Amino acid sequence: MPKKRSELEVAAGRLVSAIQKEWTAEIGEDSARESEAIVHRSHGLLQAAKAQTLGKLLGERTVAHYVGESWLKRHPRVLAAVRELQILVKGAHAV
Repeated sequence: MPKKRSELEVAAGRLVSAIQKEWTAEIGEDSARESEAIVHRSHGLLQAAKAQTLGKLLGERTVAHYVGESWLKRHPRVLAAVRELQILVKGAHAV
């Protein structure tokens, strides 16, 4: 039976997917290299969510800061996924 994914894992997966869409749209452009690095960084968030170490990975940083605020300003379609994950991270810290 497959393991049930936590809300944090699901939200982190949505963020990875949103970032990958931006990167895919940029392939062949100069900006694609930076977006590829952001994809890899977002996979770190997903792995930490799976390992239940997301709070440790982020420390005092927000999800937006971890991903890269300047990159996010150029890719506003990703912001909803960032906000969703950040809300869940805050909720997990409150427990």
